[in-house]
Amino acid sequence: MKSYRKELWFSIPGRRAFVNITPHVIQCVEESGIREGLVLVNAMHITSSVFINDDEPGLHRDYEAWLERLAPHEPTSAYQHNRTGEDNGDAHLKRQVMGREVVVAVTEGCLDFGPWEQIFYGEFDGGRRKRVLIKIIGE
Repeated sequence: MKSYRKELWFSIPGRRAFVNITPHVIQCVEESGIREGLVLVNAMHITSSVFINDDEPGLHRDYEAWLERLAPHEPTSAYQHNRTGEDNGDAHLKRQVMGREVVVAVTEGCLDFGPWEQIFYGEFDGGRRKRVLIKIIGE
């Protein structure tokens, strides 16, 4: 069995964003030479996420509005976590809802997706450098 590992780094200037990282993952599959296996893509920071869905701007705006209703950023005093001096209690909750990682099958050297599926990095507390791990195993 072969193994491949790469880190992607992101510096999102705003507080929140959704970034389609599918092309990066495809490039990693190609670099790995793995034809049959699995790719794990996971956020390596507790206020960001990785998830799979459609790359449709309206859906992304819906996510933003829905997540803000579930865990509004303001008032920051509403979160006990923020009593530590942070202001990102909401970002931890948003990450929990959106998830830490995805696993996708690699078949014949390609990501084995369903219709419209794409991989996204979700940022909920931007302004500093964060990373995503890509780990591919297989033959």
